[in-house]
This record gives sequence, structure tokens and C-alpha cells, in this order.
Amino acid sequence: MTDPYRVCVVCSGNICRSPMGEVVLREKLDRAGLGDRVEVDSAGTGDWHVGLGADPRTVRALADGGYDGSAHRARQFEDAWLADRDLVLVADEGHLAAVRRLAEGGDVTHVRLLRSFDPAAVEAGTLETDDPYYGDEAGFARCLREVEAACDGVVEFIAAELDQR
Repeated sequence: MTDPYRVCVVCSGNICRSPMGEVVLREKLDRAGLGDRVEVDSAGTGDWHVGLGADPRTVRALADGGYDGSAHRARQFEDAWLADRDLVLVADEGHLAAVRRLAEGGDVTHVRLLRSFDPAAVEAGTLETDDPYYGDEAGFARCLREVEAACDGVVEFIAAELDQR
């Protein structure tokens, strides 16, 4: 058996955007029949929430969308993971810069903005996933819609990558 394709979704504290990305992407990969070939996890660039569950508003938004985010526990991204992941999906330009700094000049072609996989976001030039943390429930619902749209493209991308293996 070949090694699994490994994906990490990254945001600031790993309690809002990246847990949404992890949960949604895993579910969409399962629905596409790829779940047994892909491992998905998530992390934050900071350590503020390590060990804590996802923000309750994240869990609620996920549940409203038919997903279960209750088992999530926040972690901090580690530089060694860059070599261990086939794809690192970041929420915004700040995370992109932070993860690239960890690479210390190494290959970062596999580090991409999550919304770069959503053709509508690319066309609109809105490639960052806004942080809903300081907002209301509507912001979390919007974030979920953005993540879902991006994850559809990520699943297509990974399927093509797996076909090339």
C-alpha cells in the first residue's frame, strides 16, 4: 500500500477556520471515496489554544452544515510538518508568510491559500478566508460556505494528484 496523501489546514489558533477546513475536507474526501487514501489534520500558527476544542461557534456552524467538529483539539503547526505534508492549506496571507518562514528557504510549492481552490474566489480576487472569531454567528456561517466551496476544489486537486501516483 502506498503512503497516504497528507493535508494540513492552517489558521491562527486552530479553533475556527482550520478546524472547519479539516472537518469539511475529510467529509468531502470520504464522500468522494478518497478518505482511505488521504489523511487530513489542522493546526494553528500560534499556541494560544493548544489542547482546547474548536470555538463553540465553529462547532455550531459545522453542526448546522451537517458536520461534527466536537472531537477537535487545537495544535500548533510544527516546521517539521512541511516535509511530511503533501499539501498545506492556509487561511490567509499572514499564515502563508508564517508557514513559508518555517521552511527557511526550502520548498513551499505545496503551501497554498485554501480559497485558491475555489474558482469563484479566484475570479473575485478574494483568496483569504476571513477570521470569524471577533464576529457573530453569520460570520461563522459565511466562513463555512467559503471553506465548503474551496474544499470542493481541493478534493478535485487531490483526486488528480492521487491518479498521478
